[in-house]
Amino acid sequence: QVQLVESGGGLVQAGGSLRLSCVASGRTFSNFPRGWFRQAPGKEREFVATISQSGVGTLYADSVKGRFTISRDNAKNTVYLQMNSLKAEDTAFYYCAAQTRGVLRLSRSSLEYDYWGQGTQVTVSS
Repeated sequence: QVQLVESGGGLVQAGGSLRLSCVASGRTFSNFPRGWFRQAPGKEREFVATISQSGVGTLYADSVKGRFTISRDNAKNTVYLQMNSLKAEDTAFYYCAAQTRGVLRLSRSSLEYDYWGQGTQVTVSS
């Protein structure tokens, strides 16, 4: 059974940092782009960041650029999201995803990702 499991979420004060991890099991995702999305209450799921198979290529939402860093360790089948200078508006459920079908590109569209984790809650207090 293929699973993506996120961890590292929690409650943090504005200006603080958190590091999210997403470990995959059941298959390897080293040859596929990985991504992070988030969803706040009452809002649609939105793109946060994505990383290429090698880890060299990355793409970020404008709202997190310069504050968040996505990285991956293919040997551990894991993708990370380092979140610094957190703001109240970063509060959301964060999901990791993998893209194993189609063009395999850095994409902002959730429709291009076919594996998803269950998510981890990030709450930033102001």
